Amino acid sequence: MAPSRGPAQTPRTLHKTLANHKGPVHVARYAKGTAKYVLSGGQDRTVRLWNPDLGTEIKSYAAHGYEVLSLTVAHDNSRFASSGGDRQVFLWDVMTGQTIRRISGHMGKIFAVEFNEDASVLASGSYDSTVRLWDLKSQNRAPIQTLEEARDAVQAIHVGGTYILTGSVDGHVRTYDLRMGELRTDFFGHPVTAVVPSQDNQTYLATTLDAHIRLMDMSTGKMLNDFKGHASTSYRIRSCFGHGEATVVCGDENGSVWAWDLVDAAPLQPNPPPKVHERVITWIEHHPVDAGELITASADGTVKVWRTPSSG
Repeated sequence: MAPSRGPAQTPRTLHKTLANHKGPVHVARYAKGTAKYVLSGGQDRTVRLWNPDLGTEIKSYAAHGYEVLSLTVAHDNSRFASSGGDRQVFLWDVMTGQTIRRISGHMGKIFAVEFNEDASVLASGSYDSTVRLWDLKSQNRAPIQTLEEARDAVQAIHVGGTYILTGSVDGHVRTYDLRMGELRTDFFGHPVTAVVPSQDNQTYLATTLDAHIRLMDMSTGKMLNDFKGHASTSYRIRSCFGHGEATVVCGDENGSVWAWDLVDAAPLQPNPPPKVHERVITWIEHHPVDAGELITASADGTVKVWRTPSSG
């Protein structure tokens, strides 16, 4: 899985700080493919579109009445969806800045929203303990399916080609196999704040509030590796794979960005890493194709763009 030349350097040189949000930023997502755009959402109820290269804000999307907790970008970058305290999912047109649709049905705040591969279906996970699947091509306003197995808030979702992965405060990651109609459950015993699969869909990273990130075999539920050292006990934070899936990276509650070697789970230098945000790092995401860039979002109100010096 990991390239034999060893892990790529984690981008740690600050390129730009995106600082227009008023209050904590909960999520920051890259546009798909080679497009160099970032969307961020925060407590100030706005979604903002940035050019991370120049560090400039391109557009602000304001319709939410409550904080924005989750964002997902369509495969062609023409639309995105957002969710949060409103109990509705907002579907947006990127260019016009208008909402195309508002999807109601959840009974509590919506922590996670995620498109499928071609953005024909949207999944949303809520404080009400359900995951709802919405057919965006249909005029029918009812969900096509409701997943009700979780016993507490659903904080994380990934929609794969044939499966859905969910993480809940009840301490479980659930894998719904859509082809076989089967459910597999992995129990962690602590609230799950993020689930991120590898590109081959064989493994996934589970971030939990016992300050562990575990690499799991998706089909058997066997733990393959355990990454620790970072501070994570009370906030929803996210870990992800570094470029080429040779590393795991995660921001923590002290405002530091940790990186580990995927294979031996050893923390990479600097260890411990320096504090780069004033408050908890709520989200981290590596650029989808560029080896030398990642973004962090923080409760300090900023999104930071990090690069390795070689990538300009």
